[in-house]
Amino acid sequence: MKTRIWDLRQYEYNLTAYDGIEDIKSILEKGGLIAIPTETVYGLGGDARNNQAIEKIYKAKGRPSDNPLIVHIHELNQLKSFTADLTPEVEGLMNAFWPGPISFILPLRKGYLCNRVSGGLNSIAVRMPSHPIGRALLQFIDIPIAAPSANLSGRPSPTTFDHVYHDLDGRIDGIVNGDQSEEGLESTVLDCTQYPFRIARPGSITKSMIEKVLPNSIATDVSLNTDKPIAPGMKYKHYSPDTPIKILENFHKKPSSAKNWSKVAFIVPQSHREIVPNQAKFIPLCKDGNDIKGANHNLYHILHRLDQECEIEHAYIFGFPLNDDTTAIMNRMMKAANQTVIKGDEL
Repeated sequence: MKTRIWDLRQYEYNLTAYDGIEDIKSILEKGGLIAIPTETVYGLGGDARNNQAIEKIYKAKGRPSDNPLIVHIHELNQLKSFTADLTPEVEGLMNAFWPGPISFILPLRKGYLCNRVSGGLNSIAVRMPSHPIGRALLQFIDIPIAAPSANLSGRPSPTTFDHVYHDLDGRIDGIVNGDQSEEGLESTVLDCTQYPFRIARPGSITKSMIEKVLPNSIATDVSLNTDKPIAPGMKYKHYSPDTPIKILENFHKKPSSAKNWSKVAFIVPQSHREIVPNQAKFIPLCKDGNDIKGANHNLYHILHRLDQECEIEHAYIFGFPLNDDTTAIMNRMMKAANQTVIKGDEL
């Protein structure tokens, strides 16, 4: 399959002026797959009503078939066709955070979307992205689009056109170029099928942000059953580069070990540059230990970079103290590192 490329970066406010826009719509309406930019990561889009399109998504990604997909929409009225029992509380949160990086798991009204989108569940995750090109495409196409991250399953999620092209060239119909994703991490997923709600996947919309809008609405210390995942990223290995990586906690001084660091990468804040071993590869994660937004934005780009720099044999990545702001990035890092943590004084 030849993968087509559409560069829409100059047309985000006037898509209809782009000559290829009708081709993009036609491909999706006919069950094809197109990677589209969003503010979180690039999504691999297919018609959520079309069984063949959804089967192609699972095949292109090598994704387990019980791992549910997130459906992307551009306006609330679209929910009426495939969700049920939308409460005032949920509508209030949608009005507060949409368009934006949060997905809501809602009761599914069957018969409109194809069965495979939900992974066999009676619920569906829905999101309204804020990326100007992604949102404009959804408005122009005007059908619900299922769009998991546009990468091979288990690999770091794609935040640039190049990431998508590397993983999926020749496997999908096309890729829309829309610059690097702003957020850099996948959306928060909020399970609204019971109350209090629960966060099924952390993201940049945090528990405290949600509870500022709707106080005491999020359950805490809830053990989620991941035998049947209700959101992407709950059960299977995710976000992992081929290069072995470990979380580095309490990294405050230069390692005293005289080992050869020449093939080791340290992915740490710029503020920690001076304590990275001289021979090691320094990769800046963010400005300092408080720059969580910068770390979120850069993480997946760095994980992709690790595998491109063949001289790196393994890497250490800075572990942030766990709090409401760092839950999302530490969730992704722990999965990328296969839960492997080392203390700074153990180096």
